[in-house]
Amino acid sequence: MKKLMLAGLVAVLGFAPAFALAQAQAEEKILVGQVQSVDETGTRLTLKDGTTLLTPPGAMLRPGALQEGTLVVAMYQEQGNGDKVLTRLSLGKSEPAPATPSESPKRSQ
Repeated sequence: MKKLMLAGLVAVLGFAPAFALAQAQAEEKILVGQVQSVDETGTRLTLKDGTTLLTPPGAMLRPGALQEGTLVVAMYQEQGNGDKVLTRLSLGKSEPAPATPSESPKRSQ
C-alpha cells in the first residue's frame, strides 16, 4: 500500500513543473503598440497609449534601438504590483496605407 501511495506522489510531483510552466505561459500577455519613449536607463518603455513596460532585472534596451513611432509587439507578464515586465519584444511589421483607393492592390478574380 505504501509503495502505491509513493508511486502516486511521484507521479503528481512529476507533473508539477509542467503545470507551473503552463500557468506561467497562461499569464503571459501580448500587446501591439507604437513607441512613445524609452527612458535614459533603457529599462522603461512607454507606448503611445500610455502603457509602460519594464525590462526584466539586469536587462536593458539598447540605446537608439527603438525610435518614437516604431511599431512593436511586446509579450509581458503582469506582476502582483501591476508592473508589466517584458518577456519578449519584437518590431512589428507595418505597410504604409495607400494614399488613395486607386493605389490599392488589385485583386485577381
